[in-house]
Amino acid sequence: MAKGERIGEFPLVSLITINYNQARVTCELLESTRRLTYPNFEVIVVDNASKEDPTDLVVAGDYPGVRVVVSPTNLGFSGGNNLGVQYANGEYLFFLNNDTEVTPDLIDQLLLPFSVDPTVGVTCPKIRFFDHPTVIQYAGYHPLNKFTGRTWAIGLQETDLGQYDQPGPTPFAHGAAMMVSRRVLEQAGSLDEIFFLYYEELDWSARIRRAGFTIYYQPQALIFHKESMSVGKANPLKEYYHIRNRLLFMRRTVTGLPLFVFYLYYFGIALPKAALVFLVRGQAEYLKALKNAIVWNIRNKAWQPATKPAPVVARSR
Repeated sequence: MAKGERIGEFPLVSLITINYNQARVTCELLESTRRLTYPNFEVIVVDNASKEDPTDLVVAGDYPGVRVVVSPTNLGFSGGNNLGVQYANGEYLFFLNNDTEVTPDLIDQLLLPFSVDPTVGVTCPKIRFFDHPTVIQYAGYHPLNKFTGRTWAIGLQETDLGQYDQPGPTPFAHGAAMMVSRRVLEQAGSLDEIFFLYYEELDWSARIRRAGFTIYYQPQALIFHKESMSVGKANPLKEYYHIRNRLLFMRRTVTGLPLFVFYLYYFGIALPKAALVFLVRGQAEYLKALKNAIVWNIRNKAWQPATKPAPVVARSR
């Protein structure tokens, strides 16, 4: 399919998802794409060096318009998605977690804001939990608290009664499901691979907004998310990247007095509290993760040159 090829008035949309040792979960997402009513989309599955190549399982499912791209190394969330972009032909790129399932008019609804407002660069759907399908995970984001480095999703853990059905701008996209126009990639750049895991979409959102684009919450679009299937609810790896990347994100995003206050709060309250909890629980690996995250930020600059893409093998069904 040619880059940007349209079918009538329907621009090509490239769905990009990452698989890491979850081929059957990924196939559940692909199965759900059969329900999509939008007539012009392709799917790129990026395998992040899984133990088993998912190509045969994907091909056996006979999912239409799917290409599998196998990376020899684990590129993380940012690197995997960036690799998928290299194979995407769409005018719009829809980044989807593999542990999501779509609803029929999802793409149609996410495209609408782009046609109404030329400043819109990213659209995000309402996200509900798959195992609790009436409970909200994301209905936009609250603004960043520059003194604590915290933001949180609007509506999180609330039963959806239509209270967040008003569309509009939001400070941050949600990495589980975000549709991005190719203009954003051309003007704001792609996801920064330095993050590897967590905070990458917050960093990207901040850069996208600085480039003059609007991030738009579109509640008429709905998706379901099987939260935390990839890494688990809590483990030292997750703790390491959360601490490391929260510090990195704040170093990039905040300056002056707010950053100084954040340092006072984070190193004076938040990290000592976390360390005390790990110590009381005897979680030595968590303490090590905390230390390593701080050391990494001391040794590394906030902005670093982009990494070079790894060689890959692309396979189409």
